[in-house]
Amino acid sequence: MIETLLHFPVQGQRVTGTLCLPQGAPAPVVLMVHGFTGSRDEMAVTGTGEGVFSRSARRMAQQGLASLRIDCRGSGTSEGDFADTTYEGQIADALAALQVLSHEPRVQGGRAALLGWSQGGLVAACVAARSQLPLATALWAAVADPVESIGGILGADVLAAGLITGDQALQIRVHEKTIALKQSYFDGMVTVKPAEEISRYSGPLFVAHGLADTAVLPHAADRFLAAH
Repeated sequence: MIETLLHFPVQGQRVTGTLCLPQGAPAPVVLMVHGFTGSRDEMAVTGTGEGVFSRSARRMAQQGLASLRIDCRGSGTSEGDFADTTYEGQIADALAALQVLSHEPRVQGGRAALLGWSQGGLVAACVAARSQLPLATALWAAVADPVESIGGILGADVLAAGLITGDQALQIRVHEKTIALKQSYFDGMVTVKPAEEISRYSGPLFVAHGLADTAVLPHAADRFLAAH
């Protein structure tokens, strides 16, 4: 297995990803999209020294699959300010990543799958439906209703304040850290409908969701499967 950094521009800002290549590359490739406030290595897996996505990339490489896990703009080491994060912006990042993979000689870009975790699942559902590019799409604990899931994490008062904050970033305490978001993010919570979008995706769909999940409730999986 070989890992290398991959950089590409989206709307004038640099997106950074980790390209993981198995022995025998070029190989089919999986694009991985992280969750809310996450990054390309995602949450730590207890006792392993790895993150969810870095571990998954290694395990996929053992099965002969390449992967690209990206930091969406404003997250990780990609350019941009997290306060400017929007769903549409992250969708644009993932769409651009698929295009980059289609021209990347070290992978089989025409055999690309898509994997999204939590909010990244929301992004993946929209990307799959709008592009029809992924040969298959996997949603892990994916957000089907952002008002319910992200709004539930942030709280009703924060959601109400966010919808009127304009270009002034709202300071929010979440996941034991303080983040800033502008109204454009909250507007997307109301307007983006990932479960409706996945109904237009014609490829295979895999949905996995923990029954004990209290952040994104398990019935989100039912909504995606029923729509598809």
